[in-house]
Amino acid sequence: MRIGSAKESYAADAALFDSPTQWRWVALLAASLVVFPFVASQYWLYMACLVAINIASATGLNILTGYTGLVSLGQAAFMGLGAYTVAILQLRYGTPFALNLLAGGCVAMLAGVVVGLPSLRVKGLYLAIATIAAGVMAHFIFSHFTALTGGTAGLTVPPASIWGVPLDTDFKLYWVIVPVTVLMLLGAANLFRTRISRAFIAIRDRDISAEVLGIPLLPYKLLSFAISSFYAGVAGGLFAYFFRAITPESFPLLMSIFFLAAVIVGGMGTLLGSVLGAVFMTLVPEVLKIVVAWLPLSGNATLVLSPIRTIVFGLMIVLFLIFEPHGLAEVWRRIRRLFHLWPFRT
Repeated sequence: MRIGSAKESYAADAALFDSPTQWRWVALLAASLVVFPFVASQYWLYMACLVAINIASATGLNILTGYTGLVSLGQAAFMGLGAYTVAILQLRYGTPFALNLLAGGCVAMLAGVVVGLPSLRVKGLYLAIATIAAGVMAHFIFSHFTALTGGTAGLTVPPASIWGVPLDTDFKLYWVIVPVTVLMLLGAANLFRTRISRAFIAIRDRDISAEVLGIPLLPYKLLSFAISSFYAGVAGGLFAYFFRAITPESFPLLMSIFFLAAVIVGGMGTLLGSVLGAVFMTLVPEVLKIVVAWLPLSGNATLVLSPIRTIVFGLMIVLFLIFEPHGLAEVWRRIRRLFHLWPFRT
């Protein structure tokens, strides 16, 4: 029961959605997600699946960087581990879809724990360099363990099937990728209401003070790496099923920069920021394609697009850090406050 904005019980205070208005918006969003694949074109179905995969991975990175304050540029490597695990299981053993995704997440999680071990001694730029090194090592494994990973040629992933229905089109994959992403978002939302997330935030804000207060740094940092890497591994598994072919070049350093940019642009330390940032940064390359297509480049648009995209990602990070450090999530909150105060705003 609510009296104004106050709540009479702990359960009401901890509720994920605490007002009828929020429930209506959730119901409207759910209805939109159900209707969308029936009215969308093939292109927008493709984009919706890609956005959902990126949201899942960006949410994992936000747990690590936004909530725990540990900068990572190894998200692509963890996605690659999840993707290759799923591809090998599907190709060689034909194991069930859900089991493959879970295995991909667990393999990436174990790797994340190993990569997170230096986090007790190093942080900031030094930790970022350590995660880059992990990405280089993962790329080496993907390229040189030919018997397992296919080497530079990569692996072709057979379509998964659920209850005998092959997931061989974007329409069918939509009904798997989007629900998995929604479940991961709900899991993160519930995690953010626990003492674990409060420990993460304390470590981010003042790690020495957190340790003095009794929060063991290494276990919580490793837990943050584990959760973040698990999310990346599951997202990588979805990536493998979606594109049906993976190579070592599918998970470059630029992909890690992309996810870091998504977290910064969307808003670090907020679940909404993960969603808005992933959506925004996924659509940016599509806008760039349109812009580059207008330029008189004599058929060299593809060669120009890649460096321009890298420059834009870096520029987005710098501009948002300078002018809007709280990201698009803060912009959204301002818009909500504007409508709450209308017509009495000043």
